[in-house]
Amino acid sequence: MSFLILGFLTGMTLILAIGAQNIFVIEQGLKKQFTFLVCSICALSDLFLIFLGIFLFQYFEFFFNEKVELVFNILLLVFLIHFIWNKVNIKLKKVSLNIKKKKLSLMKVLIKTFGFTYLNPHVYSDTVFFLGNFSKDFLIIQKYYFGVGASLASILFFFLFGFLFQYFSKYLANLSVW
Repeated sequence: MSFLILGFLTGMTLILAIGAQNIFVIEQGLKKQFTFLVCSICALSDLFLIFLGIFLFQYFEFFFNEKVELVFNILLLVFLIHFIWNKVNIKLKKVSLNIKKKKLSLMKVLIKTFGFTYLNPHVYSDTVFFLGNFSKDFLIIQKYYFGVGASLASILFFFLFGFLFQYFSKYLANLSVW
């Protein structure tokens, strides 16, 4: 049970960082467009990638030694430092969520959802590399509990955010609130 809680807390801390995928979920909630579908795709994709990462690192353990793991960790660290550096150097821009935009078609929403999910390097760094590397020394049953906990965090986050912003969209459309 402790690995379920550890997975949930670890997964929640990673997903709380607002990135492109999360902003898209928020925007779709504000627009009240296909919120359930968008949240479902994001949550199920995370579930798939979390378990892929957890068991992928176990598979790598048989074929690669500690030097290869060190190279992967250094590359991930360089990527994260580069990402953080770029975020710190970006000048503050006015954030504009145009929730009065025309409705997107189902196909466009699907393409954008899959794009923000599977073309986003942060999704892989969080689910596959961080969670996979973190759980590589766990026993098989502990990996399952950890993966279920992290997946529950993802499911809770996406649906809570999507429908919370859908509920508050009537209030957030007011310019004085912004």
